[in-house]
This record gives sequence, C-alpha cells and structure tokens, in this order.
Amino acid sequence: MSNIIKVSVRNLVEFVLRSGDIDNSFMSMSRALEGTKAHQKVQKSYGIEYKSEVILKHNVYYDDFIIELQGRADGIFTFSDEIIIDEIKSTTKDLEDIGEDYNELHWAQAKCYGYIYSVQNDLDYIHIQLTYFHIESEEKKLFKRKYTREELKEFFFFLTDKYIEWASITFYWGETRNKSIKELSFPFSSYRKGQRELAVAAYKTIEEGKNLFAQAPTGIGKTMSTLFPSIKSIGEEITSKIFYLTAKTITRKIPIASMEMMTEKGLRAKAIVITAKDKICLNDEVKCNPRDCTFAKGHYNRVNAAIMDIFENEDLITRDVAISYGRKHNVCPFEFVLDVSLWADVIICDYNYVFDPQVYLKRFFENPFENYVFLIDEAHNLVDRSREMFSAEIRKGSFLELRDIFKEDYPPIYRSLNKVNSILNKLKKDLEIEGEYYQKEEIADLYYPIKKLMTILEPWLVEEKNHEEYDKVLELYFNLLTFNKISELYDNHYVTCIKEISKDLILKLYCVDSSYLLKEALDRGRASIFFSATLTPLEYHMDLLGGKEGDYNIKLSSPFPRKNLCLMVGNNVSTRYRDRERTYIHIVRYIETFISAKEGNYFIFFPSYAYMTTVYNLLINRNQDLNIIIQNGNMSEIEREEFLFKFEVGNNIIAFAVMGGIFSEGIDLTGEKLIGAIVVGVGLPQICFERNIIKDYFTHNLGEGYEYAYVYPGMNKVLQAAGRVIRSPEDRGAILLIDDRYGTSKYKSLFPNEWLGFKNVRNDMTIEKILEKFWE
Repeated sequence: MSNIIKVSVRNLVEFVLRSGDIDNSFMSMSRALEGTKAHQKVQKSYGIEYKSEVILKHNVYYDDFIIELQGRADGIFTFSDEIIIDEIKSTTKDLEDIGEDYNELHWAQAKCYGYIYSVQNDLDYIHIQLTYFHIESEEKKLFKRKYTREELKEFFFFLTDKYIEWASITFYWGETRNKSIKELSFPFSSYRKGQRELAVAAYKTIEEGKNLFAQAPTGIGKTMSTLFPSIKSIGEEITSKIFYLTAKTITRKIPIASMEMMTEKGLRAKAIVITAKDKICLNDEVKCNPRDCTFAKGHYNRVNAAIMDIFENEDLITRDVAISYGRKHNVCPFEFVLDVSLWADVIICDYNYVFDPQVYLKRFFENPFENYVFLIDEAHNLVDRSREMFSAEIRKGSFLELRDIFKEDYPPIYRSLNKVNSILNKLKKDLEIEGEYYQKEEIADLYYPIKKLMTILEPWLVEEKNHEEYDKVLELYFNLLTFNKISELYDNHYVTCIKEISKDLILKLYCVDSSYLLKEALDRGRASIFFSATLTPLEYHMDLLGGKEGDYNIKLSSPFPRKNLCLMVGNNVSTRYRDRERTYIHIVRYIETFISAKEGNYFIFFPSYAYMTTVYNLLINRNQDLNIIIQNGNMSEIEREEFLFKFEVGNNIIAFAVMGGIFSEGIDLTGEKLIGAIVVGVGLPQICFERNIIKDYFTHNLGEGYEYAYVYPGMNKVLQAAGRVIRSPEDRGAILLIDDRYGTSKYKSLFPNEWLGFKNVRNDMTIEKILEKFWE
C-alpha cells in the first residue's frame, strides 16, 4: 500500500523554490486584510467568463508514495478560444517597478494550477496570467504567458520530484524511529516508587485523549515518567509530536538529559530545543534584516540544505548544535530551528510557544485536533504566567512622550495620539482615580481611537525607518497591537485596572481567570500532562489550568526514605510584617543554631528582599566569620551560575535567597552540596492591587478568594524551596519552617504526606537537640 503525503500547492512551491532574505522590517498588520479585499475587487470586476476561488486537486503517484495536492486558484477565465489561470497579487510597490520576472514564485504557483487544470480538462496548452493590483491606486498590471501541457508537466514534476526526495527521507525516518521505539525498554533497571504508576497514568491519559494533573515529589523521576510513555505513544502512532514545555531555561536540561539517556538505549527520535531569539542570535544585537545581518541575507537560499544536513546527522538538536549548523550554512539559527521543528518528534520549549496568544507557534496549530501531546513541567508556574500572557496594558505617558515627533509633519498622527490621551484624562477625572481602581466592565470607548491610531501609524512606520525615534514608535505600535488583540478576548474573566504611578496613568486589561483560554489552547492537542512536585491543592490547579470534567489526577508520595528528612516547624514565631521588628532576633538565633549543628551548605529562604537583607545584616554582625552569599534582584545568567557553582566546590556556604525566585526551584544540589534549608514565612505573595483583585474575583465566584490569591500560591513557594534539600535516595537533610501559621489546620492540611511526623520546636535548644540526634 502506498503512503499518502498531503501538501498544498502553495507549500510545495514555497518549500522547493524558496529563496531570498529574512526581513522582519515593519510590514502593515492590515496588509493581509487589504490583500483579501484587493482580490475580491479584482474578481468582481470580471464578467461571467470568470470563475473565482476554484479548488483544484491532483494526486501524483510514486513507487511507495502518493502526493495528494490541493490548492485554490484565484480565478479561471473560460473563453471559446482560450483558458486563462489568473493569479492575483496585491502590492503597495510602484507598478512601474514590477516586471514580468519580478517574482518567480508567483508564476510557479499558477503554473502548477495550470498543469492540474490542463490534465483534468485534456488541454494541449493553457494561458497563465499574473495580475498585480496596487492597493492604493487600484490600478492593475497584467502579464500573460502561454504554456503547453508538456512544458507545465516538466516544471510540475521537477517540483514534486524535489519534494519527494525530502518527503521520502522523513517518511523512512519515521519507520526507523517507530521500530526503535517498539524495541525501547525503560532506561533504568527498575522503576522508583511511584514512577511506574505515573508512567502508566500518563500513557492511559494520552491513549484516551484527556488531561492528567500529577503531583509527584522530587525523586520520582517525573520527566522520564511522562516522556517515556509519550515516546511510546508515537511508536503506536497515537501521537504525532510531543511538546515538552518549561517555565525556565534552566529546567530544560532535564528533558535533554532524558532524551540522551533513551538515545543511549537505542531510541532514534528527533528532539529539538527552541531557544528565544535573543539568546541564540549570532550578532551582538537582534536585527533581522539583510542590511544588518549576514545570516539574514540570503537565508532562504541556503536553509533547505541546512535542514537536510542537520536532519541526516543529528537526533538531538540543542542550542549549541543549532548555532554550529547556523554558522556552517550561514543561516539564522532561530528561524532555522523553527523550520527544523516541523520535522521534530519532541520539541522542548517555553510555555509561551503553545499558550501565549502573541507568539504561539501558529505553524503547528492552524489545523485543529492534531495528535500532539503537551507535557507541562513545573505546571504550578503556569497559573501566574498565563494571567500575564492574556493581559495587556497601555501607559498614558507613552502617548505624551511621542506626540511632538508628529506635530509639524504628521498632524493626523499627532491628533490621534492626543485623542487617546484625552480619553485617559477624562477617565481619570470621571472615575476620580487616585492610586488604584478597577471595574468589571471594559472601557470600549478607548478601542476605536486605538485602532485608528494604529492604522495611521502604519504608513509612517513603513516610510520612516531611519527616524531617530523609530524604535520607540514601533514599540508603541506593537504594544497597541497587543492591547487590541487582548481586548477581543475581554469577557467576565477580565477586569479593567487603572493605576496612577508617578503622575503617569496605566490602564490594564487584566485576565484574572485564564483557565478557559488555557482550555482552548489545550484543545489544539490530543492530551496534556501537568506535573510538578507542588500542585497543592490539586483541585485549585485543575480549576485554574483548564481542567475539565473527566480529566485525571494523581498524587504520589516521596520515593525516598522518610528517615532521611528531619523536618522541624517553628510555629511560635510570627513573620507577619507587623511583628517582624520584635522577631528578627528569633529568626537569627534559629539560623545560628540550625547551621551550627553540622558543617555543610545551607539555603535560607525569605519572603522578600527587604526581609532577607535585614536578617542578613543582623546575622553577619553577630557572626562575621560566616561564609554568606546573598541573591540580588538582577542577577545575570553568568552570576547565577557562579552563585550555584559555589555549592559544587565549597563547604560551609550559607546562601540567602527569596522564595519564588531563581534559586528556589529547578536546581539540583545532591548529596553534600546542600544539607539543609530554612524557610522563613509562609510564602504569601506581597499584598498588592492585582492580588486583591484575584481575591475579590474568587471570593465572589468560589468563596475562596484569600486562598486562591495568597495561601495556595504561597504554599507552593514553600514546598518548592523546601524541595531543594532531598534530591536523591542517598540524600539526608534538615528543613526548618518558621511561622506560627504552620501550626494552624489550614496550613497543616497542605503539607505533603512525607511531611507528616514533623517536629514542633519552640526554642533554639530544642532545635539543637533534634539536629544532634538526627545527624548522629
């Protein structure tokens, strides 16, 4: 039986014949809509001999393959003496500058339609016409050529023969991959406690096309427990592609290592890491145009050869691998990776490439109901990340800062900027805003002036690329574009926030509950598996992450011996803001006692930088010989690596860090690299305007506003921070939680099973005795 490959005529032509530069210079966002309207104007101008939007289908047979081609011709003229295939192209370019050979791709697509039509209608020859329509002047320029069927056949089969070369390589690769998957066994000699249970649940979820929410403590091997069954589902042809989604770059190391481990066991699968453009760009500054980047110039002339090279020689394509091939073939690594990802089996990338409405990978999600599996790592992070993905704001000051640029030479833009500014001024006055304000209703009067401003900015952005303030105007435009897009999503899950900060006014469309939008994104795939050590409580996360009726959940216990963890709770010390002045000294004494029980490396986690700094100063004044390192708020990646490297090479390091920060999750310091951690406070997010909006919303809808806004997010930070200590079966470590709220039933009910049996401590002497016994 032949294997069927479905492809559109347009994609066939663009893949085989693509050439030219990457040029991300500004293009009008209304261009596509204008193009559609231009097509319709041209089509309506013709008489009864013209038929528009004609669907054409054709199969091409090879030994082992059938290529199913489909396309839509813009129009076909049927006269008594000739047939004309018409291809319409809208343009803003001066028609005088467009010659017959302006773009060979335009002819190529029409020639394919001409061949299909001549075969199906037994024509010896046919005419191909290109119609260029100028959007502004509405003038037309026509070019017409006559082709015999044999000429078109030769061209058509040149394209399909080239395409089948690539298609056959990828198809036969699929056979190799699936054979290796069927022979692949679990890469460890045995399953850890809970690991088989999670792997079985993951496979069942994929098989049934549902979602799974899994709380799995450190050590179970969550990545392998979800990735292995997902790979198996590809071999069974249940799944076509796996997206392994992470919140932070640092956490991508684990799925990469898992893929390497399975590869060592015989797996053949293509895995690729998508790295943000600014982190993979080969230039000092990201400028994606042929004037500023040698990799952008002629990129499409070389990229197919680069794709073929990397596909034939690499199974795991990391950032470094992509960069090396980018240099070898002189192509942009970022665009190259996006192209290669179309043929990858596993894509490792950030959440936003699947969920963010501004940047998600539309190339994968244009067709609904694909058999994709989404593996969402550290899924607790997606709650707040998704709120920001689906929110947008404008700042009054950005209109004032730029309007004088246009006052003399572009008065319509000047007036339009003033219009938006005036509406914001009126809002402030009418609503008597001082500080912070929000309402459930949207301010629809603002939308049309913003759309109008975007429309009249577009010609300026096309024509004035050398203006000294160009980048600022472009930034404003894209901000307005995002605002406009988010406004189309506005419903009862949103509120409109207005804040006055330093005489500026910020208006935000704030998505308080993004669950339904996440649900829509999840529907682009077959199944999703959310996993984290801290999906506490599960019902809260299922509710906010787009869970639906019939989805599965699983809660697993730690696989490590309970005796390896010494958990103490200092529930006689308040860390509330109003009590801190009198309890600082208690915190300092607890830290001194805790770290003196055994020499080694420790983390001390705090709810804020200010709190951390105060305790640090008190502790260092009393203990000037301590080797304390402290996190700062703007650490570069190199500084972060240097911070963590101290744990690899040093001893007696006391690291101060904030909960919810870069060092409280996603890092592995096994064995003696970290033997203990103190968590000061219950991790509550700072009381603020937006958190209180969340509180109001969920109080009204569920009666659990304070829990949803503060308690549950805070407890997840605590669990993540404490989870740094025990990372392997051999690890032994101590944890001290300090806050009187840990003594309440509300917080104790959120403790994981492995924390049961904790010891209450009420002074430093008790801590000393417990630790002395534990370390012995």
